[in-house]
Amino acid sequence: TQITDFSPLYCDDAGNNPVTQFDKNDVETAGLVKFDFLGLRTLTIIQWAIDMIQESTGELIDITQIPLEDPDSFKLLQRAESTAVFQLESRGMKDLIKRLRPDSFEDIIALVALFRPGPLQSGMVDNFIDRKHGREAISYPDASYQHECLQVILEPTYGIILYQEQVMQIAQEMAGYSLGGADLLRRAMGKKKPEEMQKQRSVFAEGSKNNNIDPDLAMKIFDLVEKFAGYGFNKSHSAAYALVSYQTLWLKTHYPAYFMAAVMSADMDNTDKIVTLADECQRMGITICPPDLNSGKYKFTVNAQQEIIYGIGAIKGVGEGPIEAIIQARTEQGAFSDLFDFCAKIDIKKVNKRVLEKLVLAGAMDNLGPHRAAIMATLQDALDAATQHARAESFGQGDMFGLLTEAEDAHQAFANVPMWSEKVWLDGEKETLGLYLTGHPINQYLSELTHYTDCRIKDIKPTGKGNQVAIAGLVLAVRVMTNKKGRRWGIVTLDDKSGRVDVRLFPDLYDTYEPLLQSDKILYVKGEVSFDEFSAGNTMTVRSLLDITDAREQFVRALSISIEYNQQLNRKIDEASRILEHYRGGTCPLEFNVQHDDLEVALTSNAEWYVTPSDQLLHELRQCMGEQNVKLMFS
Repeated sequence: TQITDFSPLYCDDAGNNPVTQFDKNDVETAGLVKFDFLGLRTLTIIQWAIDMIQESTGELIDITQIPLEDPDSFKLLQRAESTAVFQLESRGMKDLIKRLRPDSFEDIIALVALFRPGPLQSGMVDNFIDRKHGREAISYPDASYQHECLQVILEPTYGIILYQEQVMQIAQEMAGYSLGGADLLRRAMGKKKPEEMQKQRSVFAEGSKNNNIDPDLAMKIFDLVEKFAGYGFNKSHSAAYALVSYQTLWLKTHYPAYFMAAVMSADMDNTDKIVTLADECQRMGITICPPDLNSGKYKFTVNAQQEIIYGIGAIKGVGEGPIEAIIQARTEQGAFSDLFDFCAKIDIKKVNKRVLEKLVLAGAMDNLGPHRAAIMATLQDALDAATQHARAESFGQGDMFGLLTEAEDAHQAFANVPMWSEKVWLDGEKETLGLYLTGHPINQYLSELTHYTDCRIKDIKPTGKGNQVAIAGLVLAVRVMTNKKGRRWGIVTLDDKSGRVDVRLFPDLYDTYEPLLQSDKILYVKGEVSFDEFSAGNTMTVRSLLDITDAREQFVRALSISIEYNQQLNRKIDEASRILEHYRGGTCPLEFNVQHDDLEVALTSNAEWYVTPSDQLLHELRQCMGEQNVKLMFS
């Protein structure tokens, strides 16, 4: 007998990979067995984590032998700290976890089966949770009609018919079904075929009667089984998923850095996911270090201090080929001592200047020079030196009396340029990594924010109705919802490095402030704070909102510029005037402080020279006049 006796086949052009030309239903009708094969990336993540642990510590973990009732793992799960845990990381699932408070592996199996539209909408999830926590009496299956033979079957799920296997067991116990017959009942109930169900109803009634079970009770239980069979989940499937969920939960609990590094490696091409995972690492207290051309690898790794080293492969705009060339050069010729040594060792045909610039912006070359600005400014010289050295070696002039080496060394000096401002280097990280890794954009505003905010985000407390608090933060995310009247409202997540808070803008305010609700924007918000049961944290209802420039205009008394009285006075005033000319028309007065010996004279501008105190104006003035000579003055 051949498979073509049952189904026509199709093969690809090479004659490989035969595929049936019947759909899944016709294949089964024809008498063939259908298997579903599912590839799980999570299995690869688990293996990567285990490999890193063994490489780093020498410890060999058999993930199939870990205890399934680990108390620490369940404590972490009950706190709903399940980001990156297979099947248990979505917002809705975390809500279910908080309500269920799972404390056994059986509960995790149930979680996977319960978190589906059918059970959630039917009300059985609420029944399940209430029964687990003693708020509802447990019955098998219903207080009005139950049978003692069903207790053993339904006890693990508190009397709730949750799994398809339970449907089959009930049919076997009550009505004497064979295993095959019970499977036919399960299919019929799942597919809701009226004719088949009428036939099964008669079989169930007759079987129950033969087992001396009251016919009315049997039919009521049949009706209940039929109702929940449509929601029933295959327990063997749920248990397999739950096992993988538990294994990832266990790794996150006991080897957090290695597990998170493996998860981040699996999502290297998904910037949004990397940002979420980096946030989770921060919450867990795990430091993520910038990519490092000397110690880093293509994937995310873990160092001796249990810090995660950012994967070089996750840098945008670099590519797999250049990274392989860099790691090969490091492996064969040893660590890179500085930028010039790096350029001399790598194959510069495979790693061009554009790639090197991305590496600098990402922080991957921080250990190869004094600072990022100097490294960036010296790139071309280093590449030229490497090219000259390679050309000389090809002509056999590598070390003629040592003269060539000395000549090269004389030119191997880093450009003498000032360090980048924090904003510039953070913008570079955002461009190449998708997130701010070594700092926070709000840092440059902290000193001024103390004058017009009430506290940092971590310190806010519920205010009570009618009372308001003022805070400022970086916009991380904006979620837009629609109410029953069809009007939009929003939830904005703000971060000020000390903490995060969700702020709500109801329809009128959302319409007003929508243009300001952009990622990476610094906002000043004022509103009422209340405790949110769902997130177990504070949330704010916004009453007013400003971007950072408008907030300055509202709260700054003057922009002060200090100038020393000397021969450069007129030139400095002219330079400042040229800059200020572009920012006139604002509401912020200018105040010039001319210093001469111990005497200081303050001059205030008239209204036609009032300016808008934007970040760009402050940056240009400070470059021209000096960092300490340009200040925002508050009342």
